[in-house]
Amino acid sequence: MALTALLAATLAGCTSEEAGSGGGSGGGGGGGITVQTAQFSWTAAGLTNGILGEIAADHPDLGVASLATTQLDPAAAWAGAQRGDIDLLTEVALPNQQELADSASDRVEIVSETYGEAAQGWFVPAYAVEPGGPLEGLTSVTQLNEYADQLGNKFYDADPGYITTEQNAKRLEGYGITLEHVVSSEAAELAQLENSYSREEPIVLYLYHPHAVFAQYDMVQLEEPTPYTEGCLTEGDGACAMPSYSANIAASDELAEQAPGFVDLLTDLRISVEEMEEMQKRVDVDGEEVATVARGWVDDHADQIDEWIG
Repeated sequence: MALTALLAATLAGCTSEEAGSGGGSGGGGGGGITVQTAQFSWTAAGLTNGILGEIAADHPDLGVASLATTQLDPAAAWAGAQRGDIDLLTEVALPNQQELADSASDRVEIVSETYGEAAQGWFVPAYAVEPGGPLEGLTSVTQLNEYADQLGNKFYDADPGYITTEQNAKRLEGYGITLEHVVSSEAAELAQLENSYSREEPIVLYLYHPHAVFAQYDMVQLEEPTPYTEGCLTEGDGACAMPSYSANIAASDELAEQAPGFVDLLTDLRISVEEMEEMQKRVDVDGEEVATVARGWVDDHADQIDEWIG
């Protein structure tokens, strides 16, 4: 809430700025606006924003000098969008964030889907469920109570500000799973996974694609007895699978008015799950800078970007 208040006091939506002050390496002359942009904590959000910043720098005719990013969780980001403090949100996971998006629909519109059919759910290491492993025989989320002792009676989750963390709390209750819901941060969750994996100990946790973790570890997603249906994780009892989700871009009406060429580009931008996962590996595993990886993607897709811009 303090960060939300700070945004309200310091941001005022799209603002005029001389081009060339943006984060892209391409530069460019003429005028342009600075776009107030939400950046979620996962690496894919930084990469998407980095790519857009590079494209804007290469193409000053799009009317954007730079993206001014502020790291926010989804609830705070959409509250800022509703107030008019945030003009651009990337990596908007739908349907996970649908209710939040609806709350700002009078000011902000979902303009494109960057990628779709991204899987999410509960995962365990492959070695743990192999014959002779500590979780041998575990295939479904409904069996987790039977393996509570082996799992230390814990289910590990990501940030409390994630919509999926709320969903997982409801799913644990809906399935009657008695494991302790351990919520701290995604960094802490992944550190626990690294610790367990290095010792070949059992662990169960929430993960999602695209993510660099799948380039590091051999993970198995647990089966779900009940498919996802609309409403089952909101007004329903929560005893259902998590939906595959899409990553989307949302832009304010003000941004569309001030930089229509940039928003037209947003409607065409596509980054596949496979491409995003490969870029995440380069950042999170290989230690490359987000800006370097984003620049490489833009260079590799220069012809396609030119087609999108027209």
